[in-house]
Amino acid sequence: MNRRGANRQIAAANQAQEGQATGPSHDSPSLRKVLTVKDVAEYLQVHTSTIYRLLRRKRIPAFKVGTDWRFNIESIDEWRKLQEHSRR
Repeated sequence: MNRRGANRQIAAANQAQEGQATGPSHDSPSLRKVLTVKDVAEYLQVHTSTIYRLLRRKRIPAFKVGTDWRFNIESIDEWRKLQEHSRR
């Protein structure tokens, strides 16, 4: 675990001890509307190379911000559902 993750765990533990609600983490890919390649790979439980391969083949909805790929989570969810239905 990196320092940032450890600091978040400590902060969450401190909030819980103080009786404060520790609401959902905004670092979770499923709670953000725009994802990075790493985020969408984690969200779909695949390797980042799989995401880049899908991007090269234009098989996954995405857009670029400068040179970086970004993904709208609603588009990814819709794409995933279409993938499920097309395989039946």
